[in-house]
Amino acid sequence: MVTDAPPHNSNIAAYRRSDQTATLDLPDNDALRVIAKAIESAMKADQIAGVRRSCSEFLKVASQFYQVPECNVRVLTARPLRVREQWTTELFGDYDPEARLIRVWMRTAVRKDVTSYGTFLSTFCHEFCHHLDYTKFGFPDSWHTRGFFERAAALYHHARGTPQKHLFWVPISNGRWRIDWPKTTRSA
Repeated sequence: MVTDAPPHNSNIAAYRRSDQTATLDLPDNDALRVIAKAIESAMKADQIAGVRRSCSEFLKVASQFYQVPECNVRVLTARPLRVREQWTTELFGDYDPEARLIRVWMRTAVRKDVTSYGTFLSTFCHEFCHHLDYTKFGFPDSWHTRGFFERAAALYHHARGTPQKHLFWVPISNGRWRIDWPKTTRSA
């Protein structure tokens, strides 16, 4: 994961606030964990309607906890695949702030297999954190900052019921950062 470069306009202060907001309050109950297990069960059974229902319930409970307007979710089949001469990309999920809509894809782009539960849940939590950036934190944009990735990881690990890893960051060009996965993995 690589952060976005800092903007070169009046949004730089908000970008820095996002970068420095590395914590996220988490519910002190198991409600999201129980719903996440239902998502996993529906995925294992290849039941897209069940995944969609459970994702909607997750968003309802999470939105109530964070005291933000609810957003909607569309659970779609195979990920879009974009192929160019030098590269290929897959879209795992996205968030439309105007429509307050999360889209997540349940199947891999090439083989059309049901994606791994961990990848799906991570993407889903990531997209919900974009919703929080706009509705709770009031950011004019939802940048991929170190703080954003830390917040998304906190929500993911809470929902999955796994210990949160400390993320180690390495600076790269243009004010961007990347996660040092070997160091992050060793420290867990």
